[in-house]
Amino acid sequence: MSAMADEYVSEVWSPDLGNGKYINPIIDADYSDPDVVRVGDDYYMTASSFSDIPGLPVLHSKDLVNWTIIGHAIAEMPDYAKFKTPNHGNAVWAPSIRYHNGEFFIYYGDPDLGIFMTKTKNPAGPWEPLTLVHKAKGIIDCCPFWDEDGKAYLPHGYAGSRAGVKSIIGMIEMTPDGKSTIGQDRIIYDGHLDNETIEGAKMYKRGDWYYIFSPAGGVPTGWQEVLRSKNPWGPYETRNVLEQGDTDMNGPHQGAWIDTPDGKEDWFIHFQD
Repeated sequence: MSAMADEYVSEVWSPDLGNGKYINPIIDADYSDPDVVRVGDDYYMTASSFSDIPGLPVLHSKDLVNWTIIGHAIAEMPDYAKFKTPNHGNAVWAPSIRYHNGEFFIYYGDPDLGIFMTKTKNPAGPWEPLTLVHKAKGIIDCCPFWDEDGKAYLPHGYAGSRAGVKSIIGMIEMTPDGKSTIGQDRIIYDGHLDNETIEGAKMYKRGDWYYIFSPAGGVPTGWQEVLRSKNPWGPYETRNVLEQGDTDMNGPHQGAWIDTPDGKEDWFIHFQD
């Protein structure tokens, strides 16, 4: 019995080298489509959970390297969103986590039902029951953004398998409380010519510039594109900021643009196929 136990002993992966340096990956596990927000000296991460319950894992870190699971944002799906049988790869796609007016918000796209939101004042939970912010089929990869004037926006991608279109970034205005959308969905960037399969829109503002980080080209072979404009509705100029090039490592998929508390460093946390 002891010999068999010894045979199956394995080491837990640690990215922290213990000397002030780290090695990638920071998490050697399936945390697809991660997003990160910094609040003071603390960092919080969530990721896709698909049809698994509890859903939307919430992780905490002080250094962007060492992460601990502190809870889940979904304890139970609404009755109309529940599955009778397991649905691998469906339901909770590509969430975004943000901090606004003293509360943490997580938004995600269900490719068949629409955009959902949950919020809390304590990231360890409990989180509020899910709210259906925008009912639609094929709208995914969303990110809430609140501007200085109080207006709220929801940039997003499209799932070609449901929407019938892809390679474009759309955006919808939201009510300031982030619980529902206003008006029509508008296309703010068309990537068919230069950035096919662009998706995963993550919106930020630095100075006078609005930025949208979006992976393009597909998960196994894609690259990271950044859009910027001085108007949230565009027009946006684009730049390819990270790609495979002539390396053996494929391009990075969607993630989070994060600054440190002192404002001296910026990091990009992403997932890799």
